[in-house]
Amino acid sequence: MLYLTLLGISTFFLCSYKKTTIHLYLNQFVGNKVVDLFFYYITFLGDGTVAAFILLIILLYNTRLGIYCTSSFLSATILSIILKNFFFDDANRPHFIFTYFERVKLKTVEGVDLHIHNSFPSGHSTQAFAIFMCLAFVSRNVFMKFLFFAMALFTALSRVYLSQHWLIDITIGSVIGTFFSILFYYIFITKNNLQKLDKPLTALLKN
Repeated sequence: MLYLTLLGISTFFLCSYKKTTIHLYLNQFVGNKVVDLFFYYITFLGDGTVAAFILLIILLYNTRLGIYCTSSFLSATILSIILKNFFFDDANRPHFIFTYFERVKLKTVEGVDLHIHNSFPSGHSTQAFAIFMCLAFVSRNVFMKFLFFAMALFTALSRVYLSQHWLIDITIGSVIGTFFSILFYYIFITKNNLQKLDKPLTALLKN
């Protein structure tokens, strides 16, 4: 419900304003050292290497959960790559547009290597939502549900904060990631497939 509310708010702004207008408005909040540092590091939760490490930990904790999260991650990532490189390969990122077309200097976070092409959709947002929404769905603890959702959300927001993506990029990325987390939840969790794998990977290997 919270995700749908935020998705609705994002859609409203995307339909009401140009993406450059939205980005300039959000960019004005860049510059606080604490917030800059927070978004600088949390963005790595959507990085492929970090995601692989997280998936390995989940797999070691619970094999079925690991398979569920990995299936969601891989499917979402593959779709994101296809869209990014074959259908929207001409989508340029904020830094490129504001530097060469809008002629506006953006506020940036020190140490961030700004990319210029293959903007849509956001891979980091896609991957973060594909993993952390899986964890939110299976968690029985309300606090943990909100924590996992917050991790996905702030990872996605970091991409706009760091001027790596537009709002539309992270919105669609979140939709892709959430879609596959729901799809594989039905396959692996709701239908109780692979219940025998509800144990750590190390325990299965011993058998």
